[in-house]
Amino acid sequence: MATGFDDIRFPLGISMGSTAGPEFSTEVTELASGFEVRNRNWAGARLRFNVAPGVRSLADYETLLAFFYARAGRARGFRFRDWSDWRSGSVKAAVSPTDQVIGTGDDAEQFFQLTKTYASGPIHHARRISRPVAGTVRIALGGIEQTQGWEVDPALGLITFDTPPPADVAVSAGFEFDVPVRFDIDRLEATAPAPQMMQLCDIPIVEIRE
Repeated sequence: MATGFDDIRFPLGISMGSTAGPEFSTEVTELASGFEVRNRNWAGARLRFNVAPGVRSLADYETLLAFFYARAGRARGFRFRDWSDWRSGSVKAAVSPTDQVIGTGDDAEQFFQLTKTYASGPIHHARRISRPVAGTVRIALGGIEQTQGWEVDPALGLITFDTPPPADVAVSAGFEFDVPVRFDIDRLEATAPAPQMMQLCDIPIVEIRE
């Protein structure tokens, strides 16, 4: 059977207790002199999660079990909320239409991709956002919110304007977003140390590149 993506979010009550973080792929070669050469394989990070800590009860396990069966292990992708990073600005702040500058108008371009930029000193890392949460996206031109004249594709994170934004006008956006992921296992293992209790050691979930 062909693989696919189910536009459904992993249970929030379980994901809230998960471990999360980005990973890069870097090859490090140590030279005879003691110096080293580092080769970066990926332009962007990929997120990894372990949802086992979020399974706190038998009810949680039964919810997870049903979700795992429906996704057929690694076969089908789904949405996942990374509780450490799920808004265009700070996770503590409400979404603002000026959270992220996603482009500049030129009187011709109608399409703008949602992105989130992470800055550290002079280094800026732009992350493509492909799974915005429906109903949360806000758009501004030159700092002025636009409530109409555009639409968003929730499966691509692509903003389409009815009319191209004027030249030199900043296009900004605010949004909540999910991460497209899949299970990184095909076998779910659990132990029952006592009635009404289930324990799981590791349930890895990995981001899908879209």
